[in-house]
Amino acid sequence: MSEHLVAGVAGAGAFGGHHARKYAALDGVKMGAVYDIDAARAEALAAGCGAIAYSDYKKFLDAVDIVTVAASATAHYPLARAALAAGKHALLEKPLATTLDHADQLIALAHRKGLVLQVGHQERFVADAFGVLARPAPPRSVWCQRHNPKTGRGEDVSVILDLMIHDLDLVQQLGLGGLVSVVARGDADDVEAELQFDSGAMAVLAASRIAPRPDRRMTFVYDDGVVELDFVNRTVGNTTSAPLAASFDDAASAPALTDPLGLSVSLFVEAVRNKSAPPISGEAGRNALEWALAIEQAACADIAPALKRAAV
Repeated sequence: MSEHLVAGVAGAGAFGGHHARKYAALDGVKMGAVYDIDAARAEALAAGCGAIAYSDYKKFLDAVDIVTVAASATAHYPLARAALAAGKHALLEKPLATTLDHADQLIALAHRKGLVLQVGHQERFVADAFGVLARPAPPRSVWCQRHNPKTGRGEDVSVILDLMIHDLDLVQQLGLGGLVSVVARGDADDVEAELQFDSGAMAVLAASRIAPRPDRRMTFVYDDGVVELDFVNRTVGNTTSAPLAASFDDAASAPALTDPLGLSVSLFVEAVRNKSAPPISGEAGRNALEWALAIEQAACADIAPALKRAAV
C-alpha cells in the first residue's frame, strides 16, 4: 500500500458521488477510480473528481487500495466480495447485504484476509453527537419516523432495507434488551413496525419513500422525561433531567451533525491506516440486517408482490 491511499468508488450514482467528493477532500488520499456498469455515468463522475473511469471491475480493483461500494443494494454483496477477495478494504453503503448468509460470508472473508469492512450506518454518529447513545439508562420506548418523497433510488429492495435499516441500527445501540416480537404492516414503499423487547421496552418505526414531504424525527421516552429530535426542522425538545450533549445551533462543534458521511469516510480511512477496528463493523451491519429481514418477514404478504412487480 502506497503512502497515499488510492480510493475507488463502485457505483456512480448520487451516493457514489458523495463518497467520491469526501475522498477527494481528505489529506493523504487520492480519489483514483470510479466503476459503474454505465460507462457514461462512470466517466461523468470520474471527470468531476480527477479520477479514472472503469467499466471493468477487475481493472478498477487493480487500481485502488480502498473501495466504497455505493451501487444498488442487490449489488453490494458481489461487488464487496470481489473487492475483499482482491485484498481491498471496503466501506459498504447500507445494507451490508440482502441476506444473512451473504453478510456472514463478507464478514468472514474480511476477517480471514485482515481487511477493514465498514458499513455506512453513519447516522449513528448523529445520534451519538446528541448523547442519546451514552445515557446511563435506556429509554422505555422509542419512536422513529423516516419519510422521504419518491426519488426512484433504492427500489431494488424494500423501504425497510433502503431506509428503515438506519433506525434499526440506532435502536440496537440503546440497550433495550432482547427482541421478542415483531409486528409489521405496509408494502414495499411504506412500512410501520412495532418491536417488543424482553425488558418491556418498545420501539415503533415508520419508513416511507413515497411521502409528500420529508419527515425525519426520533422520540425517546425515559422514566424522567422525553427527548425529541426533528432532523428536518432542526429542533430539539428535552424534558429529562440530563442535558443533551449537542444541539443543532452549535453543530459547528459536532462534525457529525454537519457532515456524518464525511466523518464516516475519514474514520474508515483512519481504521485502514491504523489497522484498527472500524467504528461500524460488518457485524453491526449484519445485526441491523437481521432485524430488517425479520420485519420484512412479518409484512411479507404485502411486500413481496410489490417488489416482484418493481423488478419486472
